[in-house]
Amino acid sequence: MSDRGRERITAGLVQPWLPSVTTIWSSTERKALDTAEILAGHLGLDVQIKADLGENDRSSTGYLPRAEFERTADAFFADPDRSARGWARARDEQSRIVAACDYIARMQRKETPLIVSHGAVGALLLAHVLGQPVSRDLDQPNNGGGNWFSTLDPSPFWRPFDDERA
Repeated sequence: MSDRGRERITAGLVQPWLPSVTTIWSSTERKALDTAEILAGHLGLDVQIKADLGENDRSSTGYLPRAEFERTADAFFADPDRSARGWARARDEQSRIVAACDYIARMQRKETPLIVSHGAVGALLLAHVLGQPVSRDLDQPNNGGGNWFSTLDPSPFWRPFDDERA
């Protein structure tokens, strides 16, 4: 996690809804874990790990320069039933992510879980929650990451975590 990312998460610890969180779940990726650990430390909770919350499988290409990554991500979202350059299909990734979140919801029926993952994961979940087609239009804003939404909102939308008005 960058210094700026750490600053944004720390600034967001004033979110008025944060004290209602009773469990924190994270993917296994480093940035997600770093974020989850900051939140858990603030709330006095442990981080629960669920690998199926992980980022989309992009192992076929490895690291891509920013412009090439953005073009490939556009293709990933544009046709969810086809692989973009060997990446996992968006439809399959969406099924995995929805199943992981459903599992957490079943396990935490009387709890208020917070799930820490990645923008594309959130975009795929948000499409499912809204009953809309997979679309990059549902990806988090291009503001450096650190955004959130609540599936409990009647019309969930991305908000910056460090915006205390959110």
